Amino acid sequence: MKKLGVLASILVMQSFFAQTNRFVYQVTMKPDASNKADVKTENAYLDISAEKSMFYSENRIKRDSVMQANRQSGGARGFNRDQMESLRSNINYSIEKDKKNQKTVYKDRLGRDQYSYEEDRSLNWKILSETTKIGEYKVQKAETEFGGRKWTAWFTTDLPYQDGPYKFSGLPGLVVKAEDADGDYSFDLMKNYKISDFPEMSTFGNVVKVKRTDYVKQQEKFKTDPMSFMNSQRGGGISPPMRTGGGNQNPADMRKRMEERAKEEAKKNSNPIELK
Repeated sequence: MKKLGVLASILVMQSFFAQTNRFVYQVTMKPDASNKADVKTENAYLDISAEKSMFYSENRIKRDSVMQANRQSGGARGFNRDQMESLRSNINYSIEKDKKNQKTVYKDRLGRDQYSYEEDRSLNWKILSETTKIGEYKVQKAETEFGGRKWTAWFTTDLPYQDGPYKFSGLPGLVVKAEDADGDYSFDLMKNYKISDFPEMSTFGNVVKVKRTDYVKQQEKFKTDPMSFMNSQRGGGISPPMRTGGGNQNPADMRKRMEERAKEEAKKNSNPIELK
């Protein structure tokens, strides 16, 4: 009977890991260093399978869906500006963790292209004895320093995962909550459910693989002079007039709007999740 019980447990675990599980986190951010009263909140997904996990914005998938529908209609539908604005996200990156090779890959868009780098820093956790309960899970406290911030995390062993939102991993359980010491960023697990498979993420422009330190340099160049940065990318120049539901748009006007938006975004993201 004991052997049958063990076998049943193994089969249950195999069935559990054969599926993709989605964990929904509420992400709270204060991205503007000059205005900490401006608090942004949105949902992000952590999709986990036996081989890998992916962390990305819920709005990213919704925007991709709208853009895909537009492409399939040949642009006939146009874009609903209000709808697209409502789906703007402060989480423009995605993070994939390869469990087999123990690699964490970060992807983000700079200008026309998507940049990708493999994280070269490890998370050194200090696991504390303090425990509590968050929602339905019994959790334990852990601390680490990463990216210029001090982080406190609460993880649970009630679920068979050693993973977490953002780049957090390496604890003997799933991160249910993580918050930095300044209260600028926090991740709170809200719910979870099963999905059929990982969603297909749209990629526009070239995928440029770089080292993390090179990505940081390119990011600073983009923030300093977005138009010069985009003109230096492969393809250069600016795209021909586009139709977005509001008629043809003049390239010079597009350039000006793009530059203004890039500068505005840089200001609004002057307090990034990683300070160094």
